[in-house]
Amino acid sequence: MIRAVVVDMDDTLCLTEAVCFELENEVLTRIGREPMSRGVHMSTWGQPLLDAMTRRSPGVDLTAFAAAYQVVLREYVGDGRLDVVAPENLRALDELAAEGRSVMLLTSRTEGEVEHLLAPDHVLAGRLSAVYHAGNTRFGKPDARAFDELLAATGLRPRQCLYVGDSPGDAQAANGAGLRFIASLQSGVRRRADFDAHHVDAFIDAFPDLVGAVARLDGQSP
Repeated sequence: MIRAVVVDMDDTLCLTEAVCFELENEVLTRIGREPMSRGVHMSTWGQPLLDAMTRRSPGVDLTAFAAAYQVVLREYVGDGRLDVVAPENLRALDELAAEGRSVMLLTSRTEGEVEHLLAPDHVLAGRLSAVYHAGNTRFGKPDARAFDELLAATGLRPRQCLYVGDSPGDAQAANGAGLRFIASLQSGVRRRADFDAHHVDAFIDAFPDLVGAVARLDGQSP
């Protein structure tokens, strides 16, 4: 049985690439930098933020960017512009839990970037059994060791876990760790061909399709 469904955050549970592009350009403007192009943002999407910013804005002062980013992030979250989980996605999480599966979040975001998601009044409160991020894992995707803490804490075997994400780096990490992998194409940023170098157990066009995809995989031989 697939006992744990592990979910990526950006462009998987929430569609965030477009709004993050706007957010990060707002930060660049506030620290006196030129805005980046959408193309460069999309080409580096899925990388840890500060790593990506060295390509999105070469020469940027990362310390200044990080400080301003936290301010703008709080503004966007407070205005309801970022990390809005669609009701149908919440229902999908509830259906997975009702089937007896643990639902967890694993993201490359830093602790500061997920702090609001951990608030007791957040819609995800009570729906996730664990949240793994750059603050409580030693390695980040696409390194397969990104799942080390999760596997150690749960005692589950890799084949009892499934990861759903939107990027080839997500697939690489899951493949390397021995987890099953489902690719979400809902954002439109990536196509099936982008995953040709990796094993994908299933593709979904929208997050709620995850429930059926997991059930089908659960009926297959391990």
